Amino acid sequence: MDWTSLITFAAALALAASIPGPGIAAIVARALGAGFRRTLPMMLGLIVGDLIFLSAAALGLGVIAATFGGVFTVIRWAGAAYLVYLALRLFMARPDAAALPPGTTSGAGAFFAGLFVTLGNPKVILFYLALLPTIVDLGGLTLLGFAEMAAIVFVVLVVVLAPYAALAARARGFFANSRARRILNRIAGAAMIGAAAAIATRG
Repeated sequence: MDWTSLITFAAALALAASIPGPGIAAIVARALGAGFRRTLPMMLGLIVGDLIFLSAAALGLGVIAATFGGVFTVIRWAGAAYLVYLALRLFMARPDAAALPPGTTSGAGAFFAGLFVTLGNPKVILFYLALLPTIVDLGGLTLLGFAEMAAIVFVVLVVVLAPYAALAARARGFFANSRARRILNRIAGAAMIGAAAAIATRG
């Protein structure tokens, strides 16, 4: 692919990804509850979800994905339910349990939470379906061209998501005592529920 197309793709993706939505809400809530390092698997899950949708759009599977809309509905509700579960863990966590940060789940659990957030949001694949035909001839797309776009997706999403996670994790340091940590848990839990509601209500 030529540089103009790649730059256009990167700019459009960066703009779309920067708009706060369920993914960013989940990242912020996770970083508030568990810190930056334990948020990385969730970030990776979000990115993998985008790569799956990029692949589907590039391979012309958009029509199939739209036909089986029920699959998106199941995934959307599963993702929302998992985020509610994480929110409940935050609400019920003991604020003095310093050995394991409140709301912490396994890396695999955080990864799949991020993956479900993206896969449960059909607007992501609609973004790729609308954007790709305008910048690349999908019929003549080469493996190298797809690899270039996949690399851009990874880099752009890391650049966009990492600052949100870092700032949220930094804010976590201001909640050192038990009472402040309890407030933090409530804030993070509310953010998780907000992300779950956003996923569940998107068509």
